[in-house]
Amino acid sequence: MARKNKIAEMDMTELIDELRQTKHEALNLRFRNATGQLENTAEIPKVRRQIARINTLIRQREIAAAESEAS
Repeated sequence: MARKNKIAEMDMTELIDELRQTKHEALNLRFRNATGQLENTAEIPKVRRQIARINTLIRQREIAAAESEAS
């Protein structure tokens, strides 16, 4: 829960960096799973949900910025 609040407080550049790092983490988890080195496979959906959360926040901020420019 603390991580959700942490990403909500980030600015746009921090969100993009976090997205890049989280995608890299997901890639590493998939490789480790494919090679049989991943013990906790529940980490894969957790990371995917984190990517979705970050993408949602980025999109919400893009929409809010576009609406404020249009007004």
